Amino acid sequence: MANKTIEVEFRSRFDIGKYEALRSFLDKNAKDLGSDDKNVHFFILPDELLKVVDNVSHGTAKIVMKLNKIGRGSDFEEIEVVIAREDVDETVQLFKSLNITDKVMHSFQKRRNYLYKGVELALKWSEIWGHHLELEMVVDDKSKQKEVESKLRAIADELGVEIMTDDELAEFTRRVEENYQG
Repeated sequence: MANKTIEVEFRSRFDIGKYEALRSFLDKNAKDLGSDDKNVHFFILPDELLKVVDNVSHGTAKIVMKLNKIGRGSDFEEIEVVIAREDVDETVQLFKSLNITDKVMHSFQKRRNYLYKGVELALKWSEIWGHHLELEMVVDDKSKQKEVESKLRAIADELGVEIMTDDELAEFTRRVEENYQG
């Protein structure tokens, strides 16, 4: 069964020193939600992002359609469909055979999730993004977005991380998509 949500999320990139400092702080002060390592296949579309996610840590898999692109606002309406983990490769092949995009990327994401003051934090490393943090809250009503954005910004300030602007995100993802060698 599909699950449709609106995620409000911000991202921050930093060096390994900041990553280690954040990890230490969060280990002491946040609820540790555990490892959430993933192999992800991204299908980059003009206005959306389709991905097939193999959650290595949890032994689960899903298809996710983000109805917005990174760099075009902080809100991401998502549609998720759970699939059997053993069907990940066939699902990736299915989407590739549809020729919906020639921009298909694969990335392994090493991540640890935390809950801090009501905000979900994913402390991550991937070859593409390097060390980074996603700050996220899910809303059921888009009218709550500004309030949630304020809370996310306050937590980012408290953690001493700089949230990437839409322009920075758009430029970063454009460069990644342009230079990706799969």
